[in-house]
Amino acid sequence: MVSVSSRLPTPAPAPSTAGTATPLARIGLQALGAVVAGYLVMGVVAGLGLWAAGATDLPGGFTAVLAAVVVMATGGEVGLSGSAGDLAGTHADLTAMPLSVTLVGALVTGYCFLRPLRHHAVTSARELALRAASTVVLWLAALAGLSAVARHDFPITLPGGSDQSALSDLFGALLDVVHPTVGFRTDIGPTLLHGLLWIVGVLLAALLVSRRTPLPPRLLRYQEPVRPAAHAMLRLLLAYVVLGLVIGLVVAAVKGHAAETLAVLLLGLPNIAWLALGVGIGGSWEGTAQGPFGLPMPQVLDAVLRQGGGTPQNPELSTVDLNSLAAQDSRAWWLLPVALVLVLAVAFVAAVRSPARFRPRQHALHLGIAFALTVLAVVPLTLVEARFGLSVLGIGDLASLGGQVVLRPHLWATAGFALLWGLVLGYLGGLLATRVRRGGRTDTGPGPGS
Repeated sequence: MVSVSSRLPTPAPAPSTAGTATPLARIGLQALGAVVAGYLVMGVVAGLGLWAAGATDLPGGFTAVLAAVVVMATGGEVGLSGSAGDLAGTHADLTAMPLSVTLVGALVTGYCFLRPLRHHAVTSARELALRAASTVVLWLAALAGLSAVARHDFPITLPGGSDQSALSDLFGALLDVVHPTVGFRTDIGPTLLHGLLWIVGVLLAALLVSRRTPLPPRLLRYQEPVRPAAHAMLRLLLAYVVLGLVIGLVVAAVKGHAAETLAVLLLGLPNIAWLALGVGIGGSWEGTAQGPFGLPMPQVLDAVLRQGGGTPQNPELSTVDLNSLAAQDSRAWWLLPVALVLVLAVAFVAAVRSPARFRPRQHALHLGIAFALTVLAVVPLTLVEARFGLSVLGIGDLASLGGQVVLRPHLWATAGFALLWGLVLGYLGGLLATRVRRGGRTDTGPGPGS
């Protein structure tokens, strides 16, 4: 016997007000996980780098310095200030990004942002916007908290082993009287603005370089020409970092100074590696290094910056390019063939991963634009400007405490070289890819990921 109730249609479930709350809550938790993971790995790398640099010996300021390094790695502004009473004056400024910390933070945050989408066949624009907005808001909130911690003052003392002249003794006695200090503070307004640009750029770059993350339907037509070239640029940047890491470890093992080398690798490896990329393709920087202190950098680069006479308009500045580096060390010429091999390799990979219907001239255009935009994005991050000086009784900067290090890229010229290299090697990569494909394979339509 069949009951009457079993023949009746099952009533539709009543609308649930929690239907939208659960996805939003999950999106918020996943965004929180991406933010926490990004800041955590940045803190670990920055902490290890500062430990290797000996920052743990600072008088009570390690936590503040660690917070400041992470803030600077996300584009924040940390201003230096000094106080020396009425008898002396101090001035200092620092503009630099520890790109090792920046890079690991960007990679981890971008990966965690995309990970929840990996099993989706398609992503709605609304969900993508919600995920991005949640991540951005939480990122800025954490950045504001770090900015409040990133402040400290340090006393200034004459370095050990300084010249024991009467003038030096006088300066030492005056320092004991005026107790000069130098400190740092985070400028919260510019820091949050730059942090906003940083996290939005990271999320956008993650979507561009990902080969499998689904896009909203309206954006699917852009993934075939954009994503293979963008992913190739990520491979190129990481290849230079890995190559620099290997060279750094070998130098540390062979020539000693392991702690100093490790500090450079953990704090500023991409600063040097991406400068090598720019110089290898014909780009240039200008700068100077004056005074007894400097930034961690290869000896050949420091020697070029200290020689001066680089430009007629600014004789104090030196030009950093392939010729000036090779004049100090002939091994710098290797930057040219290394750039040729690596750029051609990523051009070939990009062409192979693109639809077979794309012609070599299209690969050339895609890679040229991608390479130029990549240079415009990463080369400005290598900017370094650091100055410090102390004057006592108006006598001027103490030679043992003052100095400056400046390194500025010639951005548009380097981007022009990148465009030219991308066009030429993109075309060659496309030609090589056509020989690899078998049977004249062609694509009938866009795939789920490229």
